Amino acid sequence: MILVLCAVLLWLLGWWLNSRLASGPYADTRMVRFLAPLIFGLTVIGIWELLVRGLEVPLVILPAPSVIAVRFADSLPILWADFVQTIIKGALSGYVIGCIAAFLMAIAVDRWDFLRLGLLPVGNFVAALPIVGTAPILVMWFGFDWHSKAAVVVVMVFFPMLVNTVAGLREATSMQRDLMETYAATYWQSFMKLRLPAAMPFIFNGLKISTTLALIGAIVAEFFGSPTLGMGFRISTSVGQLSLDMVWAEIVVAALAGTAFYGLVAGIEKVVTFWHPSQRG
Repeated sequence: MILVLCAVLLWLLGWWLNSRLASGPYADTRMVRFLAPLIFGLTVIGIWELLVRGLEVPLVILPAPSVIAVRFADSLPILWADFVQTIIKGALSGYVIGCIAAFLMAIAVDRWDFLRLGLLPVGNFVAALPIVGTAPILVMWFGFDWHSKAAVVVVMVFFPMLVNTVAGLREATSMQRDLMETYAATYWQSFMKLRLPAAMPFIFNGLKISTTLALIGAIVAEFFGSPTLGMGFRISTSVGQLSLDMVWAEIVVAALAGTAFYGLVAGIEKVVTFWHPSQRG
């Protein structure tokens, strides 16, 4: 009961600190924007630890963060091997192939209207297919190694990237396109000087969305067939063994990898699209 009371007090303290930071004179500074989520996250972890200990929640229901941290530290070689198999080989390779293919296809769609009218509706249909239906098929086609996971990722990221890029390439106004025509600009000159710069925010939006989809696709695909390696394989087998601390350790790895991946793309976006209103200030 004492630990539960401590959890309540910790929640009140975290609430008070964040409210003071958000309403203080330095609310818009970089330091406060860094401290606020850090305090919130530490508060959640602390409350989680205290409640699990105080209420004596069984390990198979919800392990405490300290237990997960110990398992994480003890399983670093296994977690690293799973990370390489799932994230580096499966998710990253599929992400690169899918995004490049979608970008090239978007250029073709922008160049020829019959592709836009015929391909995009089909793309929306394929994008709506559930991964649990397409992943087993692709695993049977490409085998149980990382190649099939990369294929699943390609399917997942291709159409979101395609739709965003096509929308971006059509973002330039009619007046801007007419101005390029008055300068006797060719299609590719207009593309490089007008359409592509205007499409950059949309392209990076598709890239950021695809970072999350790539990780989800690679992990879920391993549930339907994998060598004795990979994050999805480890999660499914650990659940069967009631080793929930290992499951949460893999979740921590996925969360850290996804955050770093998204942050990398967002950082590149900030450099490339520094001129866009969304990046100012």
